[in-house]
Parts: sequence; C-alpha cells; structure tokens
Amino acid sequence: MTQWHHKRVGVLFGGLSAEREISHLSGTAICKILQERGYTVTPLEVDASGTWIPRVRDTDVVFIALHGKFGEDGTVQGVLELLGVPYTGSGVLASALAMNKPMAKRVWQVYGLPTPAWQVIEQAHPTAVTLPYPVVVKPSTEGSSVGVTIVRSADMLAPALTEAWRFDPQALVETYVPGKEVTVGILGEQALGAMEVIAKGEFHSYDVKYTAGREEFILPAPLSPAVYDHVMRVALAAHRALECYGYSRVDTRITEQGDVFLLEVNSLPGFTGLSYLPRIAEYAGLNYGDLVEAILQRATLHVRRSTR
Repeated sequence: MTQWHHKRVGVLFGGLSAEREISHLSGTAICKILQERGYTVTPLEVDASGTWIPRVRDTDVVFIALHGKFGEDGTVQGVLELLGVPYTGSGVLASALAMNKPMAKRVWQVYGLPTPAWQVIEQAHPTAVTLPYPVVVKPSTEGSSVGVTIVRSADMLAPALTEAWRFDPQALVETYVPGKEVTVGILGEQALGAMEVIAKGEFHSYDVKYTAGREEFILPAPLSPAVYDHVMRVALAAHRALECYGYSRVDTRITEQGDVFLLEVNSLPGFTGLSYLPRIAEYAGLNYGDLVEAILQRATLHVRRSTR
C-alpha cells in the first residue's frame, strides 16, 4: 500500500511515438495490477487531440506508461508540472536528456563514464562517417530499437541512415561493441540486478524484443563478480549523471575483457509481459505488483513553484 492508495490514480498510455502499441500493453497491465490491489484507477489514453489533459486534473497522481517521443522525453512531464499533478519517473530535464542519445553521451563523457565512440549525422546536412566499421546507426530520439541497423560495410550505410531518418532528422552513429548485451534495473537509488539478454537473430530489433521466444534472459548476467559489480556501479552512475529519478533501465555492452560501455538509459522502461525491468525486479525479490507500487510511491512533482 502506498500514500496514493485512497487517491485517484491516472495511468497515461498510448501516445504519439513509434512505441504506441507497447505503451498500450504497459498501461493495460499497470491498470490491471493497481485495480487488483484496490486502487481507484483512471486509464488515460494520450493522443494528439489533447482530450486527456483536462481529465488529468481529476486525478491526484499519474503513473506514466508512455514510451518514446512525446511521453518519455519530458514533454508530458512538462504538462503535468504545469497542471500540478505528481507523476512517476524522472522530471523534464532528465527525461529529455535520457531520450536524446547524443546529449546523454555528452553528459556521461563529462562524468568520465564509458560509452562507444560516436558521431551525429544530420539529414539536412549529412557528413561523412569517420568511425571504422562496423557501426550501429540509430535515430537520436527513439527507443525499443526502432530504426536501428548494424552497418558492417560502407555500402550498407546509406539505407541505414535513411531508415534512422524516418524517425528523427538526426542519426546517431556509434562504434559497434562486440560482447554481451547486459541491462541493469534501477529502483530509487539502488541497482536491482544485471541481466544478459541474448537475441535469437543478429541483434535486439523491435520485432525480436516484442516477439515471445526470440530472446533469452540470463539472471544474474554470467559475469565475474568484479565485472558484475562494475556494471552495476556504472549503470547507477549513468542514471545519476542524467539526474534520473524513481526508476530506470540502463543498457550496456560488455566486452570479453570486461570493459563496460553505456548505450542508453530508459527513463520509462516497458511493463509488458516481455519487458526487462519486471524480470530484474522479480530476481531482486519484487513481484510485478510490488514493483509498480514501489514506483508509484515515489511519484512527485520536480519543479518547486515560486512564491513572492
């Protein structure tokens, strides 16, 4: 039971991004578990009409189950700050930084945190790729591996950039790091665990992530104790550097030598039946409902209103 148990809880889902379908699944599951635990829940589907905004005023707190642009990037968080309605997850700035991969990398570099070499290619003014192949090409502001391509030779570059530019006018090109895909769940100020995710295919594409049976999950990640502790520390440092709050999921690559490279921080990770964070939380002793309530308990407003 949380401080919001006898309050009106709104659950925002849907949205305008390429991850709209996944957000529907997350929001439906969150509504269901909160209702089962006795909360008064109002499902709030976000769309371009804005009809959800006045309905938010009739809630006491909002659980954000949005993913991608116009939901995970600080835009909805700004609306909720203006309305004065507490919400789950990170604030406006942290959400925007985490969503924009080049900006997140710039912040990590200031803190001396490891991330693959990278450059930005603008659709309006494209420049030459200076990194050696293979590279990974992805939209600067999307999640769930939308628009991502592993490019192994120069002849593959143009179609990969075209695909990334479908979702964002700015493409991030980064050095491909061979090794393990390891993701770390964060709750509050604690790293819950590190999980290796093995794709049954070349990489963790959108289809692979959201098709049952196409990924293998290993908990805890099969790393030496020293490397396991290291990736947990690096992930928590990445979360803190962006000033994320409440919870997140940090994706990394780990080489055979045990070097850790940060890929991205998901400030609003998925809550579907195939999502990573609930698996990690369960390994740490929190079932799905406990995790949802723990996140809801931390809901807050991040902007203090000025008074004169």
